[in-house]
Amino acid sequence: MACDLRFERRLWKKGVSLVAGIDEAGRGPLAGPVVAAAAILPAGFSVVGVDDSKQLTETVREELFDALVAPGALLFYGVGMAEAAEIDRVNILQATYLAMRRAVATLPVQPEHVLIDGLPVPAFPRPQTAVVGGDGRSLSIAVASIIAKVTRDRIMRNWHSEFPRYDFYHNKGYGTPAHLESLQIHGPCSIHRRSFAPVAQTYFTFH
Repeated sequence: MACDLRFERRLWKKGVSLVAGIDEAGRGPLAGPVVAAAAILPAGFSVVGVDDSKQLTETVREELFDALVAPGALLFYGVGMAEAAEIDRVNILQATYLAMRRAVATLPVQPEHVLIDGLPVPAFPRPQTAVVGGDGRSLSIAVASIIAKVTRDRIMRNWHSEFPRYDFYHNKGYGTPAHLESLQIHGPCSIHRRSFAPVAQTYFTFH
C-alpha cells in the first residue's frame, strides 16, 4: 500500500483536525535510548519523498529530516525518549510506550487523535488508532518515523566521541559483529542496555 493521508483524512472528515502520527526508533539496539516522535501534518502537507524510514537511505533520511523540521513544513512535532537505564528497569516494550507518551507531551498543542504504528498502546493519554505497518501507510506516521530515526542516529553519533571503541558512529548501537566483539573485549559502557542478553553476558563477565 502507498504511504498517504487516507487515515488522516478519515479523521479530518469527522471534524478531528489535530491528528498526530507516532512512531519509534531504537527498540532493537544494545545501547542508547529508544526514541519516539509525534508529528501533526497540515492538510496541504507537501514534503516530497516521505516514506517508512527503513526504506530510505541515511542520506535521504537526513535530507528529509531537515526539510520536515523547517518552519512551515509541519503543524507541530515532538520527540520523547527513554534512556538505557529506564529500558533496563521497565523493559523495552514499556520504555517504548513511555517514549511515545513523552513525545506527545512535548507537542505544543495536544492532538485530538493519534495514529500509532503497530499495535494499540495501553492506557495512552489520547484517543488512538493503531495501524499495522503504519510507517509505510500513513504519512503522519512516516514523518514521525523519520524524525525519530534521525534524532536517534544523531544521538548515537554524538556518543561515539565518548565511547569510540564501540563505533557507535556507524553501528548506532545495533549488535553488529564488530560491536559484539568490542563488548567481549571491553565489556559494556554506561549507555549499554544491561537487560539485553548479549550485554548481560559480558556485564557479568566483567563484574
